[in-house]
Amino acid sequence: MNSEWIWRLRARLGYAVARQLMGWPWLVKQPRAWQWMQGQFSRMANLGHRDAQAFYGHLLLFRGQGFGAREEGLRLLRLAASAGDAKAAYQLGVQALKGDARQAPDALAASRHWAQAAEAGHPLAARKLAELYRDGGPGLAPDGKRADHYAQRASALGL
Repeated sequence: MNSEWIWRLRARLGYAVARQLMGWPWLVKQPRAWQWMQGQFSRMANLGHRDAQAFYGHLLLFRGQGFGAREEGLRLLRLAASAGDAKAAYQLGVQALKGDARQAPDALAASRHWAQAAEAGHPLAARKLAELYRDGGPGLAPDGKRADHYAQRASALGL
């Protein structure tokens, strides 16, 4: 029990330091420092910390290197979204609508993710959802009533 507490404290401290170091571009460009920072992000994400999962998921999705970086980023974003992170849910919607070489664009999945993000207070998700329901998409028929609802939600959230 005592060693687990120390390990968790070390993970939290390492994560906090690594997040602060992200503000130093010259350090981020150093391979050893970057590798250490990624290790701290990964450790905290593996402990189930929602914000770390969202942050590291975005990092892997947009900046990850290697074959599995994108998939690991999406996995972490799914975990963060299921824990209530609005930005992660929004990004999952963007990726679902965009599709990739393995998965066709899926407007229905995008609408589910964006609805979750909009309900959590993400204004851009509400706007995108209004546009999606107004125009329709792959696997999703247009729905004017829902489009109006989410346009009002986006307006209420400041867009």
